[in-house]
Amino acid sequence: MAKVRLRHLDLFIFLPYIILCVLGIIMVYSASANIGIQNGGSPKSYLIKQIIFVVISLVLVFGTTAFNLKKIRNKKFLRWLGYCFILVLIGLLAVGQTVNGAAGWIHIGGINIQPAEFAKFYLIILVADAVDRDENELTISTSHWWQALRHPLLIVAVMLILIFFQPDVGGAAINFAIVFIMLIASGFSWKRGVTYLVGFGITAYAFMMVVLVPLSESGKIQSYQLSRITAFVNPFKHATGVGQQLVNSFYAISNGGLFGSGLGNSIQKTGYLPEPNTDFIMAILTEELGALATVAVMAILALIIFRTVLIGIRCNSTYHSLICYGVAAYLTVQALFNMGGVVGLLPITGVTFPFISYGGSSMMTLSLCIGIVLNISGRQRLERSDYQAATN
Repeated sequence: MAKVRLRHLDLFIFLPYIILCVLGIIMVYSASANIGIQNGGSPKSYLIKQIIFVVISLVLVFGTTAFNLKKIRNKKFLRWLGYCFILVLIGLLAVGQTVNGAAGWIHIGGINIQPAEFAKFYLIILVADAVDRDENELTISTSHWWQALRHPLLIVAVMLILIFFQPDVGGAAINFAIVFIMLIASGFSWKRGVTYLVGFGITAYAFMMVVLVPLSESGKIQSYQLSRITAFVNPFKHATGVGQQLVNSFYAISNGGLFGSGLGNSIQKTGYLPEPNTDFIMAILTEELGALATVAVMAILALIIFRTVLIGIRCNSTYHSLICYGVAAYLTVQALFNMGGVVGLLPITGVTFPFISYGGSSMMTLSLCIGIVLNISGRQRLERSDYQAATN
């Protein structure tokens, strides 16, 4: 059965995935070669690691594509896996390695692992399973939502709080968005959901402008996260300080124009723009390959997202549909958060761009998601093929 599903591989997802991974390897090398030299190492150090991440991710994709999804639907397994995530996240608050102001990393053999990234995949399969199991209860009335989903939602809430207090605001926001969109897609009142979301957004923005920005500019509290808000509100006022990242991102995009300055010719990656191979790799891509190349990358990612949503719509199983919607939400929100930070529409959150940015945890989590969507797509194609054979 695994071989049959692999033969029915959805090329509308797999080929764009491969294209983005290859482009990511090229851009990571271009953006990080100078960093490797400055750190006293090889200019190919990040390149080699990224290639290893991609190879491991390909193994995960094929493994997940051929995997029997029923094996991860064990209720006790999902519950205990959630407890393990909670324990790890608690441990990170105490002894986690701090990177870019967030103590959310485990350092193993020269590689940093970020559990908050893998939590995204876990929350997708947890919420999809919980909703599918209690689908009949959920359709009775809104009051039954909490009764039916209280245990998985408590796990979700605790994980989100722990990720937020690392502090990893971007990671917490993306995980929240994934769960929120999956619940809306499962039949929860979308009008009520949108009302809550808009109200929360307005409240958060007002709190940021009225409380956090004055607090940060007063200098009374020094915080990496507060400085990012200050940079978002007025980057050029703080161009030599906390606004340096965003200002240099603007310069990179401006230098690139429509067609770019040429691969490897970025100026901003040579010490002006911090994190050029992770958070701001799309700024470097725009500077070197141009705005048209950036649009093309966004279009390729959009193809994967739209195809994933289409597969979810075609599913006869609520569980499979919600997984597809969760993966699509993950890809969409993560890309928007990254690009929003790069162009100054959102505060910088340290979120990577899917498949392009350097990072093993992100690449492997994204690949697990791609693999599970390919698994579901392969099942659909196999069922369609069997139906056609039977009717003929």
